[in-house]
Amino acid sequence: MESSKLGLCFEDFEIGAEIKHNLSKTIFECDNNFFSLMTMNHHPVHTNIDYASQNQHGKILVVGTLVFSLAVGITVPDVSGKAIANLGYDTIKHLNPVFINDTIYVRTKIISKRESKSKTDRGIVYVESIAYNQNGVDVLSFRRSVLVKKKDV
Repeated sequence: MESSKLGLCFEDFEIGAEIKHNLSKTIFECDNNFFSLMTMNHHPVHTNIDYASQNQHGKILVVGTLVFSLAVGITVPDVSGKAIANLGYDTIKHLNPVFINDTIYVRTKIISKRESKSKTDRGIVYVESIAYNQNGVDVLSFRRSVLVKKKDV
């Protein structure tokens, strides 16, 4: 039996390639409630059915940073499993609302990569990840730079 591989090495990333991540997550009401409590985001649009029903979408919205956190987590086995560090996140965009019982999937495109200027055993990979729901609607996108180990260096 072959053991599972966590992440890719620097050389394995191909510019322009797209990874469709295998993991997914249905967001349940308890997930949203716990995240709201842990992060102290008590806005009633996330926790109060009556309040949410009287606003734009008519139902509870999932906290946006929960969607972002899940999307990052879903990418770990493929993108950052061999990472030394995530160097930065940018251009995080909430594209469409996410509701209780939506299922989140993610795909990632490799934008660029370069070898480290200071250490020969690593390189920097720049990716864009897009989270989408069970209907194929894009709900969130973000870009990040990841410092990744090289093979056998």
